[in-house]
Amino acid sequence: MSQSPPDLYQVKEKMYVATDCIIFGFDAGRLKLLLFKRELAPLVGEWSLIGSFVRLDEDLDIAAKRVLKNTTGLENVYMEQLKSYGKKDRDPGYRCISVAQFALIRLEDHDEKLVEEHGAHWHDIMKLPHLILDHQEMVQDALERIRQKARFQPIGFELLPEKFTIPQLQMLYEAIYQKELDSRNFRKKLMALNVLVKLDEKDKSGSKRGAFLYKFNNGNYQKLLKSGYNFEIA
Repeated sequence: MSQSPPDLYQVKEKMYVATDCIIFGFDAGRLKLLLFKRELAPLVGEWSLIGSFVRLDEDLDIAAKRVLKNTTGLENVYMEQLKSYGKKDRDPGYRCISVAQFALIRLEDHDEKLVEEHGAHWHDIMKLPHLILDHQEMVQDALERIRQKARFQPIGFELLPEKFTIPQLQMLYEAIYQKELDSRNFRKKLMALNVLVKLDEKDKSGSKRGAFLYKFNNGNYQKLLKSGYNFEIA
């Protein structure tokens, strides 16, 4: 005689679903990560990614966008789902599965006061404090995803101001890959793609002569994509 399966609705144990947001910014030639001190027990006061439990009445991506907006004041920025983390003992407080999302924001656009109200702080990606749970793994996975995508997509432009110089763009790619790039070769590859618009403006913050400012040409980039061109400049 076959045994009927257990009634899943009678299971008393609870499992939570959370979303953790890995929020990257770029400032003064350094890639930054937004962290805050955990407010829930256990591990209160430890450095953590910014996250939340997913509400019953919201989609997963909506939960991540809620966390991002509540912390930075930003909407409509680059955000991508990374992967899920579900080891049974990953969180000593709850049986919880977390779906990590990473976001790339322009620091000049975010609400600094709102960030301060949440007790969050920007940290140099190369000088991160100890992170709770599996958050360090999440950060490393996100960095690897960004490095992979940046080789073939202009994902890095999401971290730059709307107007930027070639040296600023090179510094960004060097921060992403954590290696020095040859300036002449970088500029040559970049200009060959024809995805930048040169402006009649200069950034003179670094020298009297200054450096010309550029803007990203998304239209030309989309044409390259359709043609099957690989956007590899680093």
